[in-house]
Amino acid sequence: MELKRKQSPGSVVIQSGSKCRKYSLHIISGLLLSAFSTLAPAALDRVGDFALLDNAGTFHQLSRYQHRKALVLMAYSAECATMDALLDSYKNIADEYTGNDFEFLLIDSQDLDRPELSELGVELPILEDDGQLISETLNIENAGDVLVLNPQRLSLFFKGQPSQGLESTLTSITGEGVSDTIRQSGSGCAIDYPLKEKHSGSPPDYASEIAPIIIENCGDCHRQGGVGPFALDSYIMVLGWSPMIKEVLLNKRMPPTQVDPYIGHSESARYLDPDDLQTLVHWINNRAPRGDSEADPLEVFAAQDRTEWAFGEPDYVVTGPRNEIPPIGVMDYVYDDAELPFEEDKWLRAIQYIAGDESVLHHLVTFVTPPEEDFWGAERTSESVTRRFVGSYLPGKTNAIEFDEGTGVLVPQGHRLSMQFHYVTNGQSTVDETQFGLYFSDEPDLKEILTQAVASRFLLPPNDNDFELRAEQKVEQDIVVTGVRARMNFRGKRMKFVVENPQGQIRDLFSVPAYNYGWQPDYLLDEAEPVAAGSTLRVIGAFDNSLSNPSNPDPSKEVTFGLESWEEMFTGYFTFYNQ
Repeated sequence: MELKRKQSPGSVVIQSGSKCRKYSLHIISGLLLSAFSTLAPAALDRVGDFALLDNAGTFHQLSRYQHRKALVLMAYSAECATMDALLDSYKNIADEYTGNDFEFLLIDSQDLDRPELSELGVELPILEDDGQLISETLNIENAGDVLVLNPQRLSLFFKGQPSQGLESTLTSITGEGVSDTIRQSGSGCAIDYPLKEKHSGSPPDYASEIAPIIIENCGDCHRQGGVGPFALDSYIMVLGWSPMIKEVLLNKRMPPTQVDPYIGHSESARYLDPDDLQTLVHWINNRAPRGDSEADPLEVFAAQDRTEWAFGEPDYVVTGPRNEIPPIGVMDYVYDDAELPFEEDKWLRAIQYIAGDESVLHHLVTFVTPPEEDFWGAERTSESVTRRFVGSYLPGKTNAIEFDEGTGVLVPQGHRLSMQFHYVTNGQSTVDETQFGLYFSDEPDLKEILTQAVASRFLLPPNDNDFELRAEQKVEQDIVVTGVRARMNFRGKRMKFVVENPQGQIRDLFSVPAYNYGWQPDYLLDEAEPVAAGSTLRVIGAFDNSLSNPSNPDPSKEVTFGLESWEEMFTGYFTFYNQ
């Protein structure tokens, strides 16, 4: 067969023997497109990953429901006249289909706060959608809209009302599967997005609104020489990374150390105001305009110099070991003991860390230990032990701590400092040699700052996405709690710090609903909490040893208690002093 192109564009002559046929190219193209359209597989509509707390302070993330076949959400608005009927229909379906395959939740598309949501008395958990960002991202239009989401592929199975169509979709998911997104029209009350509309018509200004948010919440880590993997030091850099910024904001990977803003408060946590979050995401959604300002605030922003001593020259400086950091790979923790030359007891009134290379030092924890103990001390053998905790290093901030007036950390003569270093690699070989400044106090009758480690021994079963644990310790005398710290390993999920007084009344001190092994800060409470003698300090939490945990090395493995990173531990630390 011989093909010859004629002069006429858009045509082909096919010659075979003595016969000739002429076809228009656009006809052939149409046939080919039709064939490919018939053969092309159906596709589910994509959705982005997202994370929210619910009205009980529990953390939910779409991608962390991979142990379920689907996450089902219904938009809730108490102002909608038909909401009760819609909710009844939804609950009936949830009662029928709830099990290992599906998770049923509500999402507040009305932008209420937690007290208001709690007063509604709704049985199902309600996700707190501050600023309506997730509702608008999911294109929720009406109260009563139901979305059936695929956690494995971050896609949409179904969008419609709580109806027979929803039930059919759920049945199909457990059977032959759903290959194409099913959409049904809704008739509930329309959801308004006033700020979305406002910002669509007049996007936030980069210089006066966006840059200050970046400086306040991101600039300390995301700068040249900082621990952030890229610098946000100009408009161009923010623009280039804007898709990633939006992604990690909506799934709450950033800011790190996600805590519950309704339980306690600590400057050590990185809270992001919901209004700032909304402003930043809306600016990105509106193509991140540069604005008219000639000056770029990020370019002129000078990060604070962390090589200076905040309280003046220390009384004594401990220089850590010279730790060599490879360019790639995951490093085990590095432990080191610093011998101290003091011939008498010393009281610390303040401390400060200065990292040798803050681009790789992720955290550093220090205890005062006697010569016969290592970093872990009596925690190796005891579930509850009182220790001398000095403080921890956190990236992206000036690590200077001045203890409350009239208090201090005691360093008995002959004791030493035991340190645990956690490093992250960044593509370059480097060396860290961190300095630790000690400031002494000569004040008499100081109250000693101590830390109570409250732990539990356990055997963690495989493929369990919510293995709950608790540990507690009774207080023998009046104390004042000044800080808390959660300690688990890769499978840690959440931890809450609770006090029960002698009368049985319970109050929550602090909550870490989205524990992340990579971030282990010491949360210094803004307001110290007095605790009466006879009270019980309690930690309540859970592990996620399932495929839904992205940090899990092997969900099929049964894990024992242990202090090494490949084992698991469940320890809550309460820092306190006696009244």
